[in-house]
Parts: sequence; structure tokens; C-alpha cells
Amino acid sequence: MIIYGSSISPFVRKVLAVAAEKDIEVEHRVPPPGQPDPDFLAASPFGKIPALKDGDFMVCDSSAIAHYLEAIKPDPSLIPSSAKERARTVWFDEYADTILVAAAGKIFFNRIVAPKFMGQSGDQAVADAAEKNELPPVLDYLEQAIPESGFLVGDRLTLVDIAVASPFANIRHLGLDLSRWPKTQTWSDTMLDRPSFKTTVAKETRFLSR
Repeated sequence: MIIYGSSISPFVRKVLAVAAEKDIEVEHRVPPPGQPDPDFLAASPFGKIPALKDGDFMVCDSSAIAHYLEAIKPDPSLIPSSAKERARTVWFDEYADTILVAAAGKIFFNRIVAPKFMGQSGDQAVADAAEKNELPPVLDYLEQAIPESGFLVGDRLTLVDIAVASPFANIRHLGLDLSRWPKTQTWSDTMLDRPSFKTTVAKETRFLSR
């Protein structure tokens, strides 16, 4: 089984963590820039990451891949079966992928991706505005949503925790101050310290520090 895409992407990091939590062995491939892998393009026709190839089966999108991994190896379960908890799982997965990533991504792209990987200065005004105006209400929501159990749905680790924690690695790489959101900071640090994230995030840190 192959997962394509750099783990600097929170979406790729998410599926790698899901596979690790389920003890599914995967080969992680990062297609070189300008040298697209034909199998990657077959799995992801629009070139979006992550993509997965498992034998003759191919699919892209982090949520689709996570559901596939859950189906082929149900234990340990990461997607609740009860109606209410499953609905909450879908919501938080969407919150992570389209709300949290959108806000943090503007900062990460303009401060790290553009200057480090694209040779561009990045739009610092966009990054500053996102840090000041867009990210805080997104984190305000999470701060009040984290239960005492330390898990977002069902008082146990689920896809939700993995999906929401993954963008916090990018926030950590940015060095953003989370002291205004102490519960969120503790929760995200705890999640990123899990073996499913820790090694990957450490490699990213070394790579970005070059």
C-alpha cells in the first residue's frame, strides 16, 4: 500500500497517522517536483494530495482514504458506529479540513511554503490578517469543545482527534503562540506526542530547519 504526498501537508500527515494508529504498513512516497509519478496521477487525477494505491485500487482525498483504511482494518475502530458520534466525527473532520486548515494554511503558505519552496516572498499581509482575524475564532471554538476526557468524540481516540490535531503540527512549525487557548495547546501537544505523529513531525522539523 502506497500513500503519496509530503507530510508537510496536514492532509497527508492525517492519513499517515490513521495508518499508524491502525498498525497498517504503508510505503510513503513523495513525488519529486516536476517529475509526476504516473500511478500518483492515476490515483489523483487533479494532482491533489494525499493519494493511495493499494494493489489495483486507487483513491485520493484524506477523508476517503481514512474511511478506506477503517473499512479494511476495523480494529482499532477510529470511526464511531453510533449515529450521533458518527455525525460529530463527520463535522469535526470537516472543521479540520476546511475551516482550521484554511485559516492556518494562509499563514503557513505565506511564511513557510512560498519563501522556502517557491522562492517567493509570500504575502505577509495575508498571513498577518489570518493570524489576527481568522485563526482566533477557529481556536476559540475548539477551546470550548474539548471535553475533560481529552478526546473530541466518544471519550476515546477517533479520526476526529487525528484530523483536528494534524494542522497543529503546521501551527507548531510556525511557532505561533497558543497560550490564549491553554486547553487547545495541551490537547494538541498530547496528540502530536503520540507515536503516530511524533516521528513524522520530528522529521518535518528537521527538514524545515535546513
